[in-house]
Amino acid sequence: MSKIPPELEAEMTPAVKAAFLALLDRIDELESQIQKLTPRNSSIPPSTEHPHAKRGRKPNSSKNKRKQGGQKGHQRHTRELIPSEKCDSVTPRYPDACRRCGGDLEFDPADPKRHQVWDLPPIEPVVDEYQLFRGHCPCCGITTQADLPAGVPSGQCGPRLAAFTGLLMGHFRQSKRRTSMFLGDLLNIPCSPAWTVKIQNLLSDAIAAPCEQLRGELEKQPQLFVDESPTKEKKMKAWLWVAVAQTFAVFGIFGNRSRESLVSLVGDYSGIILNCDRAKMYLDGKRLQWCWAHLKRDIQKLIDSPDGQVRRLGHDLMRQERLLFEHWRRYKAGAITWRGFQRLAGPIRDEFNSLLVRGSWSGNEKLMGFCDEILPRKEHLWTFLEVEGIEPTNNTAERTLRPAVIYRKLSFGTQSAKGSRYLERILTVSETCRLQNRNAYQYLIEAMEAKFAGQSSPSLLPSADQPSVAAA
Repeated sequence: MSKIPPELEAEMTPAVKAAFLALLDRIDELESQIQKLTPRNSSIPPSTEHPHAKRGRKPNSSKNKRKQGGQKGHQRHTRELIPSEKCDSVTPRYPDACRRCGGDLEFDPADPKRHQVWDLPPIEPVVDEYQLFRGHCPCCGITTQADLPAGVPSGQCGPRLAAFTGLLMGHFRQSKRRTSMFLGDLLNIPCSPAWTVKIQNLLSDAIAAPCEQLRGELEKQPQLFVDESPTKEKKMKAWLWVAVAQTFAVFGIFGNRSRESLVSLVGDYSGIILNCDRAKMYLDGKRLQWCWAHLKRDIQKLIDSPDGQVRRLGHDLMRQERLLFEHWRRYKAGAITWRGFQRLAGPIRDEFNSLLVRGSWSGNEKLMGFCDEILPRKEHLWTFLEVEGIEPTNNTAERTLRPAVIYRKLSFGTQSAKGSRYLERILTVSETCRLQNRNAYQYLIEAMEAKFAGQSSPSLLPSADQPSVAAA
């Protein structure tokens, strides 16, 4: 706070002094506001600083003083040369003269230095024409036209083009218009947005049965990771659900977030342990594992509260959470056994539950609301202590749902029921192939070939010799 010079203060009346001090306080307040609004580097305008930039640190300062780029001792990655016989062209080059004196050279028998340049070939579509001749019957007087060979589509889109277009619109989250531009500008295939819709419907029909087969397998799984996110269908509110098993994932779009939607996706899940958040539609007497990542964020909100009582309980709960997951990480790393982890986690569970009771009886409305929500069903927090192999978080479902959420933010949802069916099916194929280390593009080609041949599409269930990526 600024002070009045003694020589001026002696000449002031009490009223003048009070007014002067009020002005000094106001000046200090304004200077503080200006300091907050001014960027750390006063030579640049305020608009050039990011609004979320942290204050108190210089723009170029960093906790880590390492230089950018690869660090000393890191493994070097290089593009290995392929054999010369696999190159499309090999051009030998000889020097014309000595680079110092210009004289003639005697060429060395040593192997030359090899330099390879990678490039894309000119992209031209493969267009197959089928000429269907007619024949006239002199007896009946009618004309008969030849049929297309088995497996040839009646339209102008082949299986590879359909699979590629479907991946662009689903897996790579491109709009119909940008997909048609990609096909026209890069692949030299004339395409309109309307044609991409027709291709989308073809692909959706081809993968409908395999996706439905996966949905029927959900209720046979011992554990499922389930999550949901809001979306839109033709400007109407809808919900995008996902259920993730160890080797496959199934998406579904429904009109609401109710238990009926959950049952429509996973079927009868009475014998399944669901990893989920604490939403009410999951609370129907089934066995659940509530997500500790969600709970940790809620505890952090208590810690950030201006209420001291709320903060204290938040810190006490967070201390137990950190201790619990320190033991969990040791168990996952193999440092302790399952029984050892249960023995160490038991007292932490008891202390955590007692802290919830303390908050429930605290008389503080915020603490009571938080603790009273959890206490009656606190057993859902500790299923992973009782059943070996159960994960304590729902991160698997959240990671699987993230691409679909990005798609929704880019496209603002779907425009029809057919569009919703396509989206849930292409996302199911994409994520299931990822979990099984399968090539989604190759699978879609096989599905389209089967459709054009009038056969059943290949299954999305993992085969006995198919390597898979466990849902972690």
